[in-house]
Amino acid sequence: MAEDWQLPRVGTSSDPLRLAVFISGSGSGMEALLKHQQNTACLHTTTVVISDKADVSGLIKAEALGVTAVVIPLPEITDKEERRLVHEKEVGEVLADYGVEAIILSGYMRILTPSFVKPWAGRILNIHPSLLPDFPGAHAHRDAIAAGASKSGCTVHFVDSGMDSGPIIMQREVEVLSSDDEDSLAEKVKKQEHILYPQVIDLFSAGEIESP
Repeated sequence: MAEDWQLPRVGTSSDPLRLAVFISGSGSGMEALLKHQQNTACLHTTTVVISDKADVSGLIKAEALGVTAVVIPLPEITDKEERRLVHEKEVGEVLADYGVEAIILSGYMRILTPSFVKPWAGRILNIHPSLLPDFPGAHAHRDAIAAGASKSGCTVHFVDSGMDSGPIIMQREVEVLSSDDEDSLAEKVKKQEHILYPQVIDLFSAGEIESP
């Protein structure tokens, strides 16, 4: 299912691009983005934060910053494919309710189905904690250390129907020291993520990123 990339409209200060941020956990990247939006003359705003998990601290952080947070848990359906599709239909309804124009994945641990991605292609961004195409998947720091990599970092990319395989927009590097473990590397990369993602979203909302 090939993507037909379509970028969002250009945001303005009087009518900023309306974003949804998807999270599954602590929401530290989401929090950095929301603070950036509140402290900068932004061309984008977050209208809703969506989590697939209840009782995660990211929900409290969103509410503390005045942004509506909605939990959309996986429905209790045995058939996995049907469960995913029903879940994504519910997500789509919330996106429509909040007038969302682009989706920002920030520590969202679910892989979106091709049928969800296709109509949004060009308007879904993700940040991944490695220098893609190296170390895709859920254990990037572990994999980078196991491979003896001297550099790692983070990558912002357009989301396609694969896993961490969409067109790369921008990256930031960190050095991997022999003394690093997964936690210390994650901390270094996270600092760079909190700089890179808002920067890319600023460019994205200003129409300064080319279509894949």
